[in-house]
Amino acid sequence: MCMRRCLVGLTFCTCYLASYLTNKYVLSVLKFTYPTLFQGWQTLIGGLLLHVSWKLGWAEINSSSRSAVLTWLPASLLFVGIIYAGSRALSRLAIPVFLTLHNVAEVIICGHQKCFRKEKTSPAKICSALFLLAAAGCLPFNDSQFDPDGYFWAVIHLFCVGAYKILQKSQRPNALSDIDQQYLNYIFSVVLLAFASHPTGDLFSVLDFPFLYFYRFHGSCCASGFLGFFLMLSSVKLKSLMAPGQCAAWIFFAKVITAGFSVLLFDTILTSATVGCLLLGGLGEALLVFSERKGS
Repeated sequence: MCMRRCLVGLTFCTCYLASYLTNKYVLSVLKFTYPTLFQGWQTLIGGLLLHVSWKLGWAEINSSSRSAVLTWLPASLLFVGIIYAGSRALSRLAIPVFLTLHNVAEVIICGHQKCFRKEKTSPAKICSALFLLAAAGCLPFNDSQFDPDGYFWAVIHLFCVGAYKILQKSQRPNALSDIDQQYLNYIFSVVLLAFASHPTGDLFSVLDFPFLYFYRFHGSCCASGFLGFFLMLSSVKLKSLMAPGQCAAWIFFAKVITAGFSVLLFDTILTSATVGCLLLGGLGEALLVFSERKGS
């Protein structure tokens, strides 16, 4: 069992690393900045692969009631916000900066638990939230590659992530499985992004994309779609096999190696002040992992 958990954890980390690096390559190196098309493509591939897996018996999708589906629609709308804003932000920000801002979603979740659900919050989790907030707050003033649009979309992204996780935790037990939720997310995203591609201008602007007929662009887009699907499957498997603390530790490890590799592979300028902010954010997430493992 221990070997199986390690294998699932390593698979998740590999998919997480490969997915982020591939997306960053498409968005920042090839500069394919048409998020309705890019994210629409990824969710289309993910939805088709999940549907095929269901038909072949490799994944279980339950026939959910109409009320359960309708209840989940606000979360699906937030999912579209997550992937759209995340794509816009990642195209402009370095991966370590993006991940540090992404982690602030945990502050929103912690605040909701403390203020609205009146749950007991451990000192470690409170310190974690403060460190994450301080790191994100200091980053714009110490980022030598500061991009206001990138930070704007990162803020939209983190608020959508926080709200999505709050809605996910508020779902009735056994209402929708993680696979059911993701299947609905894929369907809703494909439809909404397809309709949004025209008013946003992406549908016709893409015709001017210089690498539209290049094999490296086609290969990278195909890889991003498949990697996103396998990342989703591995994350679902990770949550089903491990306790929340162990799951949080693997996610933290995946973020650390992804941030490290991205610095080596992409043009990233890190000053000592920027590194300090990133380390503070890393410390905040490490404390969050500690609090999860303690079960508080």
